[in-house]
Amino acid sequence: MSRGTPHAGDDPHGDEELVTAGTPVDEADAALVLVHGRGATARSIVGFGEEVSPTAGGVALLAPQAAANTWYPNSFLAPVADNEPGRSSGLRAVANTVGTATDAGIAPEHVLVAGFSQGACLASEFVARHPREYGGLAVLSGGLIGESIDVDDYTSDVADDALAGTPAFLGCSDVDPHIPEERVHGTAAVLEALGGDVETRIYEGMGHGINADETEHVSSMAADLL
Repeated sequence: MSRGTPHAGDDPHGDEELVTAGTPVDEADAALVLVHGRGATARSIVGFGEEVSPTAGGVALLAPQAAANTWYPNSFLAPVADNEPGRSSGLRAVANTVGTATDAGIAPEHVLVAGFSQGACLASEFVARHPREYGGLAVLSGGLIGESIDVDDYTSDVADDALAGTPAFLGCSDVDPHIPEERVHGTAAVLEALGGDVETRIYEGMGHGINADETEHVSSMAADLL
């Protein structure tokens, strides 16, 4: 698929590569599913995965790639229809990447889904729309997708405690130019309502990025997968 037409067709990201690193997935005991942000690449977020992955090994790093390096065209706060088909195709890419881990024999409870910016939005949306026990969720400068969010929209058709205590970490700046703090807290509320064990950290004046505290926390989450 041409990288110049990121939203052509119904599944614009469907033919993009899956970048892998760490322990080969068919030999791994756990997996990090890593979702890159707008303008970045799967290979770049694999670098973050290598930074947080346990030094002892045993963890596969799996990162889907967005067509033209962009999962969806507009702000995640736009009406959902304005970000289709990129949003839905991106969610399928995340689902397929999780499936790569589970098809290799890694239990979902040993899969941590993590993303930054656009990738964090997709990661949180995927877990909230497909709730079950995962090894963890790390939402770095992101939140659930849509003009507004409603807890009932995520919880009405699923079992109580669907996330079964899945650890979820949300980190963001209080002055992030792309991610309103209110949406971070709203996302946390949805994940809590689904039965996640949620920790939210808002960093004063950080801007749009990943800091050392977030990196350390995700490292701890990754270590707990083994």
